Amino acid sequence: MNTIYIRTLKRAEHTVFCVADGQKYYYDPQFKRRIPFSSGQQVKRSLIDSLSEAIGQTPSPTTFLFDITKQKELKEGEVYGTCDPSYADQLFGGWMKAAKGGKDRTLKRRSPLSISAMRALHPLLAGTYSEDASFDRSERPNNEVIIRDEAGNQLSEDAIVQFLQGKDRSLSRKWIPDNKRATGLFVSDIAIDLRRLFTVSINSFEPEMAETTIEKLKGEGWIESQNVFGPCLVAPESLREKWAKGLAKAIINWKITSNQARTFSLMDTLAISISDNANLIAGSIRAKLSEEDSDKADPIVDESLKGVETFITLQAGGFIHTKGETVDALERAEAKLTELLTAFKYEDQLKVS
Repeated sequence: MNTIYIRTLKRAEHTVFCVADGQKYYYDPQFKRRIPFSSGQQVKRSLIDSLSEAIGQTPSPTTFLFDITKQKELKEGEVYGTCDPSYADQLFGGWMKAAKGGKDRTLKRRSPLSISAMRALHPLLAGTYSEDASFDRSERPNNEVIIRDEAGNQLSEDAIVQFLQGKDRSLSRKWIPDNKRATGLFVSDIAIDLRRLFTVSINSFEPEMAETTIEKLKGEGWIESQNVFGPCLVAPESLREKWAKGLAKAIINWKITSNQARTFSLMDTLAISISDNANLIAGSIRAKLSEEDSDKADPIVDESLKGVETFITLQAGGFIHTKGETVDALERAEAKLTELLTAFKYEDQLKVS
């Protein structure tokens, strides 16, 4: 087994994933509905945040480059990561460093984690709606109100009172119309390439790291080996054990971290499936159109698929017909994923049958 697939089913209530016109969405042409989603990049960042917290490591620093133009203005340039796998967010998240001018070699590592967007389990099981919100501070007597005229000059209090005569307008209340909110059942998929999870290529023709980084890693106990992609360095066993546990915990327990305060949702996990078969993982958590009503879909968590282990939480019973929910579902899923991540022969990959 070279790849682990994980499908996660979450429930969202009255919330916002990404702020873009209130909530990002795509249009489903078959069911003619706007479907909210959280991008794979946002899911990845939320997962990496959970990973850093789980292993107690500060994420790697980022270098931002700027150029001064002839007009003496700042122009945004490149953004560099550390390209150093001794940071977990770099090892699992990947990196890209392309220097300006093409004088230095481009360093590139593709993430061993392929992460999908979090989207609706079915177009009929999720959607967006709008609500009007308000920013109301009218009960506070100490508010400061500033009104400027056409030239930008501040009006006096008497001038403001005179201007407001005949106008029914509050100056301490703002209306915020048409705020989109997301609700429904959502799935996200992750594929973990075990061949590259704890290994970094040292192929000099397609470099992933600088020579100085390679030498540093060797001094920290990284092991020279070889896999199907060529010569590589493998993380030491003690680090693999610690980070595998942290990665499993993050994958099972990640949450969208950019929820707005007024639209917070637990986004609780209803079910998780783990398999080495991509086709089976898609069928383990799915939806089916109702035979009686074509505008209705029923969520399904299949507990009987051979080759798939499915873990169902207690709250899933409120939304899905299932008998397999348990109080320790997420703990057992985390333990199973940790077992799979640590069992792979990272140091002797070419000997694996």
